[in-house]
Amino acid sequence: MNISNNISSISSHQTMMNVNGNNIANTNTDGYIPKDTKMTNTGNSVEAHVRKNDDNGSTRSQTDLAKELTEQIIVEDVTASNVAAIRTQDDMLGTLLDLKA
Repeated sequence: MNISNNISSISSHQTMMNVNGNNIANTNTDGYIPKDTKMTNTGNSVEAHVRKNDDNGSTRSQTDLAKELTEQIIVEDVTASNVAAIRTQDDMLGTLLDLKA
């Protein structure tokens, strides 16, 4: 049992949530080019890669609120799943320790 994968996923998705929050905060900032977060699975962990989106030439903010809010729902669901997996692993480890005692 190894919770490091779950913890790296939670940490990476927190980065994604921070980027989304910054994009949403700049919705009314003229000329703002939002950033995008891509997740990669490196085998034993999940990593967040942040990059600036392509500039479409608009003088207004290029933040797409529908995209940002949808990604926040995804982050919430992924984090809940990872927390449930950590709790299950913790319960299983506790049970194994009880058997040895």
